[in-house]
Amino acid sequence: MENASFVIAIDAMGGDHAPDSVIAGVKFAEKKHSDVRFLIFGDEAKVQPFIDKYQLDKGRYQFVHTPDYVASDEKPSAAVRSGRKSSLWLAIDAVKKGDAAAVVSSGNTGALMAFSKLILGTMPGIHRPAIVTILPTCKSECVVLDLGANAECDARNLVEFAIMGEAYCHAVLKREKPTIGLLNIGSEDIKGRDEIRQAAQILRDSPLSEEFKGFVESDDIATGAVDVFVTDGFTGNIALKAIEGTARLMVSALKDAASRSILSKLGFLLALPSLKKLKKRMDPGRYNGAMLVGLKGISIKSHGGADAFGFANAINVALDTVRHDLVGNIARRLESVEFLEEEKEK
Repeated sequence: MENASFVIAIDAMGGDHAPDSVIAGVKFAEKKHSDVRFLIFGDEAKVQPFIDKYQLDKGRYQFVHTPDYVASDEKPSAAVRSGRKSSLWLAIDAVKKGDAAAVVSSGNTGALMAFSKLILGTMPGIHRPAIVTILPTCKSECVVLDLGANAECDARNLVEFAIMGEAYCHAVLKREKPTIGLLNIGSEDIKGRDEIRQAAQILRDSPLSEEFKGFVESDDIATGAVDVFVTDGFTGNIALKAIEGTARLMVSALKDAASRSILSKLGFLLALPSLKKLKKRMDPGRYNGAMLVGLKGISIKSHGGADAFGFANAINVALDTVRHDLVGNIARRLESVEFLEEEKEK
């Protein structure tokens, strides 16, 4: 497709509600972004009915028939062996070939990471890409990584995440000098595993020493104690799911409280405008779309259960990263960090 800088590759087969929610999300994005087109990969027999249902603009998309797809429960190793003609593989490959500027998928996270790493490759100095997203805080918003790509991390991995998270925050949230914290079980220097304490020492001795604020705890995410929260994928994924669950609990509790009596219903009606603003701010779909940072191309993970609004927001994230030249920004930031430069020479 022409003008690939504003073409987004779409894996139409990934996700709990695909291809319905995916194509509906593309329609949302199509209305919002007049300068963007889509390269859609999927099984024509399953996808075309939804393209017709949502009446995608024929001049705004190109469809590529791919009968194969990666199942949500398929192991990444098996997917790598058998999925090279799948919608996910070919959508990522479109970014590699320059036919698209970014790829968005709600599919299998492990397969997306494995395929993206194989096809797009990692940046010099990066051993493991990480999943990064933006979350709301009492102050504004913050960046959190890793959210599930790497269950176990050594000190170097955590330092890499800190560097990439700082660059992401600078480019997307426009923070001039984003503050960084390592997620730990306490703020004291003696707390945590050896690799966390080692990463902290490296950051204190690095060009990011001014931005690094030491250890932070999980409740600091909500308060926005720092701009960038760094952790391993195991801990990060648990923290994210706990936050999402708490948001759903709050909504459920408010609904239950509002229905207990006539007086509570009246109070609920009076507070309704404010509650609607709160619901919008806490809506997980508004923050859907996590970038796999550390790759030589842009790969965006949408939540597997995302609805049309959520998937459209993942497309928004893809466009933001393209427009901010995030890959280039991260690459330039990596070049300025002496620790990684020394490691590359070994």
